[in-house]
Parts: sequence; C-alpha cells; structure tokens
Amino acid sequence: MAPPLCRLYLITPPRLDDLADFGRTLAHALDAGDAAALQVRLKDAPDAVIAAAVDVLMPIAQARGVAVILNDRPDLARALGCDGVHIGQDDMPLAQARAILGQDAMIGVTCHDSLHLAMEAAEGGADYVAFGAFFPTTTKDAPTRADADLLTGWQLDMVIPCVAIGGITVATAAGLATAGADFLAVSAGVWGYADGPAAAVAAFNTEITKGLAARHSGGGPS
Repeated sequence: MAPPLCRLYLITPPRLDDLADFGRTLAHALDAGDAAALQVRLKDAPDAVIAAAVDVLMPIAQARGVAVILNDRPDLARALGCDGVHIGQDDMPLAQARAILGQDAMIGVTCHDSLHLAMEAAEGGADYVAFGAFFPTTTKDAPTRADADLLTGWQLDMVIPCVAIGGITVATAAGLATAGADFLAVSAGVWGYADGPAAAVAAFNTEITKGLAARHSGGGPS
C-alpha cells in the first residue's frame, strides 16, 4: 500500500476586495507548489459576491488540478459547479447536503476536537473530517483547541482523511504532518506570509515533506 500523504488545503482570506488581484496572487501561489484544494470562505457575504469570487477563482484552481470547495452552502456550491462543500456543526446536516450535491461531490465536516463527531461524520458519508483549532487563529472564532494526538488516533482507526485547521504556520506544519494530518488547511499562514503567498506554498510543501519523512521513519502513524 502506498504511504499516506499530507497536502496543503488553502482557504481564501475572509474578504476579497480586489478579485482580479487575488486571482493573480492565487495563480502564483498554486504554481509554487502542491495544493489539493481551495476553500472559498466568505462568511456572511451576499450570494452575488460569493458567485463572483467562484467565477474568478475556480478556473484558476481547477486548471491546476486543485479542487474548489465552498464553505457552508451546499445549494450555492451546486449552482456554481463547485467540487464540493465544507459544513460546520451548525450548518446544514450532512445527509441534506449530500442529497443536494449528489454522491460525486466532496463534503467535509468540521468536527472540532471530537472523535465522536468525526466518527458520526464518517459513518454519515463525509469525504473528510476537519479537526481544530490546533493553534490560536485570528481568521475565525475557534471554540475548541485540538491536540496533535487526535490526528494520530484517527489514522490508527479510520479510513477517510482528516484535515488539521487553525493557526497553522510553516513552523508548525511538519509536526502536524508527522502526527497524521492528511491535509493542512491554511489561510493567514499563506496569504499573510512575510515573503509572499508563493514562497509560503513552497515552504509549506518543504515542511510537509519533512513531516512525512518523520512519520514513515517511525515518528508518527503509518
């Protein structure tokens, strides 16, 4: 069996005031290293604003093999042709989201620091579960703090991928990859990186590779 991987999962900044400029930034960032997905997360924005963002960003991402995930809104994800949706515990139930999007869409579920919630999501047909926050974050309100051992335990017993989210930086990426994260969801750690987003993506990939090497040499789950 091929060894498990860990990949970058980008989340947009909470506001996109200049879509054309951000589109160029996104393209440069995605060209700088591997990323699996881009979540368009524009909380409380009008549908028209979200639609405009998806219209600009989705072709850029999908042309590079990057899946586009919409936050919160299965109905809008379907209407806009996104690859999937990410839902929280207070959003639409997983079964209802699946009924709207169909079996081929990707659906991820926020599970905070709870293995119980994650197992319920897995049994309900989620494509991935997200644990966090692992570190302090200013991007969103994080009601829980997760420990890296949660990722290790998940890898020992479960099949569907787990995403680590919340305050992740280049400096903390390797440790989470070693612990067992399949994806690292990052927003400010990329868009606010001192040397720019493209340098951040390259640096994250370097650290992920180090973390996977440690995982497979006995430093984490295999």
